[in-house]
Amino acid sequence: MSEGSAGDPGRGSSRQRATHPENMSLGSSCFSPSVNFLQELPSYRSVARRRTNIVSRDKQSGTLLKPTDSYSSQLDGGITENLDSQSIRKYALNISEKRRLRDIQETQMKYLSEWDQWKRYSSKSWKRFLEKAREMTAHLELWRKDIRSIEGKFGTGIQSYFSFLRFLVVLNLVIFLIIFMLVLLPILLTKYKITNSTFVFVPFKDMDIECTVYPISSPGLIYFYSFIIDLLSGTGFLEKTSLFYGHYTIDGVKFQNFTYDLPLAYLISTIAYLALSLLWIVKRSVEGFKINLIRSEEHFQSYCNKIFAGWDFCITNRSMAELKHSSLRYELRADLEEERIRQKIAERTSEETIRIYSLRLFLNCIVLAVLAACFYAIYLATTFSQEHMKKEINKMVFGENLLILYLPSIVITLANFITPIIFAKIIHYEDYSPGFEIRLTILRCVFMRLATICVLVFTLGSKITSCGDNPCELCGYNQKLYPCWETQVGQEMYKLMIFDFIIILAVTLFVDFPRKLLVTYCASSKLIQCWGQQEFAIPDNVLGIVYGQTICWIGAFFSPLLPAIATLKFIITFYVKELSLLHTCRPSPKQFRASNSNFFFLLVLLIGLCLAIIPLTISMSRIPSSKACGPFTNFNTTWEVIPQTVSTFPSSLQTLIHGVTSEAFAVPFFMIICLVMFYFIALAGAHKRVVVQLREQLSLESRDKRYLIQKLTEAQRDVRSQPA
Repeated sequence: MSEGSAGDPGRGSSRQRATHPENMSLGSSCFSPSVNFLQELPSYRSVARRRTNIVSRDKQSGTLLKPTDSYSSQLDGGITENLDSQSIRKYALNISEKRRLRDIQETQMKYLSEWDQWKRYSSKSWKRFLEKAREMTAHLELWRKDIRSIEGKFGTGIQSYFSFLRFLVVLNLVIFLIIFMLVLLPILLTKYKITNSTFVFVPFKDMDIECTVYPISSPGLIYFYSFIIDLLSGTGFLEKTSLFYGHYTIDGVKFQNFTYDLPLAYLISTIAYLALSLLWIVKRSVEGFKINLIRSEEHFQSYCNKIFAGWDFCITNRSMAELKHSSLRYELRADLEEERIRQKIAERTSEETIRIYSLRLFLNCIVLAVLAACFYAIYLATTFSQEHMKKEINKMVFGENLLILYLPSIVITLANFITPIIFAKIIHYEDYSPGFEIRLTILRCVFMRLATICVLVFTLGSKITSCGDNPCELCGYNQKLYPCWETQVGQEMYKLMIFDFIIILAVTLFVDFPRKLLVTYCASSKLIQCWGQQEFAIPDNVLGIVYGQTICWIGAFFSPLLPAIATLKFIITFYVKELSLLHTCRPSPKQFRASNSNFFFLLVLLIGLCLAIIPLTISMSRIPSSKACGPFTNFNTTWEVIPQTVSTFPSSLQTLIHGVTSEAFAVPFFMIICLVMFYFIALAGAHKRVVVQLREQLSLESRDKRYLIQKLTEAQRDVRSQPA
């Protein structure tokens, strides 16, 4: 029947249109030569409309959307050409196809030379060895079992926080090893006579004897609680140890064949751990940056991702699964709310726009006023503490002395606790979308937490370089109050680290656990029900550990053993937070995806590193180094050791270094860097456009399927309607 209908040229046009799908549905190849059915596909028509004069783009579009390309031809033409450079395991193929490609690869091996065969076999053996090594190192990973258990119970969002905490533990351990190898190890080898080496002390040159006085009170007969104060504040017996900068008053270590330059090693260790931190953070954030760079801004795509790909299959706990359901509902409601706000913004009148922007300007002025008040309070607390901490301990009671020592830390902690509550209240009146509200609040809290440390350091710097009404001409700094100012800055960083750790333990033990008991055993009370169980808020916890890491970066120069203390602190914090999550807290309903969280965590950490570099750079290059302690007593500033070391190099190497650091080299180098950066930006834009084109192609393929199903249905309907 189909052949007769197709072969009769006298049929009407309507009948002819009906026979084409009929013939296609029956598998016939008897198409009309003047009409190609595949040209009616939506994808083909879309390409035809957008066809340009660029031949290469036409060929690429035809190749991508050509419906007659077979899968086997793509395998033979694409994959088999890359067998030499890529592993078959990487391709998403079934077992039969992989076996066929393996046979092709073995056949090709027979026609290679012995040298090429040896290279191929050695490459495979090396790859196999690396895979086995990765498997072995994966089993040695720190807290592997604990983090996987957390991932299985609470999802990848909370798991990413603990993975981030593990990364900081490893980072601080590596920083401590760098400082230990470059600074501590030569001193310990000489001090305990392990090697045949001696300390080198260079006599002072043209320096007033008053600048070299560093009075440290002798222990004598003191109260027992003073040991507790010394342990918490870094004073007394701790001030003389290798924990602080003042202990390293050595100009070098003389071995048999060379002299180890300790001031240069001390500075290089600081530059090394800052550079290592920067490179490590950038390397880990590249993957998240790529995902955020090519992520589509299309809202429909966001809805599809949440509905079809939003489930976290690592969840095995029933309550956590219910929480994930509510989280997805919350995200969808937030997306709809953002869409409503966008529509509301589009429908705003000029008067409403002026009113909302005026309100935002006023509220941002309030935010700035709150920040200024906090910074001024930190300034006053630091000034008061520095002026009164020189009193004798026996003239004050235990609580008063401890309060004065920890006054800046207490004020900073109170500011970090109060300001997020104020910011959360203010943001509700600014009429932003829910997503932007969260990002702006987090940004304000990040700035508040990290800027407080910088304010403390700059306040100490202003006090160090101020001698009252008279200029500090004798030593370059206030030698009477700060004979070894680097040690005293290190003590402030040490106190911030210890106090932050005490707050973490105190909140968990004396707030979270009692709150959990009240919620569990006094659930009938309406007040307790309104209070509820403590939420494990990921952003707040991340800001807390980034705050501690920023303190470590700043304080490692003034207190070389501070990274070791930070490592121990983060290890204990991991177990404390794990117990808190499992027994006292409930996960927040506003969850983070792991891909978003990792990039966000590293971005905040990178901001903390940049803020830490600023005061360190100023203190090393602008503030005169102490003349009474430390390895830089014979230098005006810490950075001066670099030019002096360069002056000892051969003349040709000095000329090369001066040329590289000159403006004649810096300007062209900066221009080349800009060109390279613009190239990579253009390349990223091209990759993003390719991603958009591939998404459009997927959309067109779905339309093709709908079109073919529609034509198939019409053809089957016409076949059934025809008489037998």
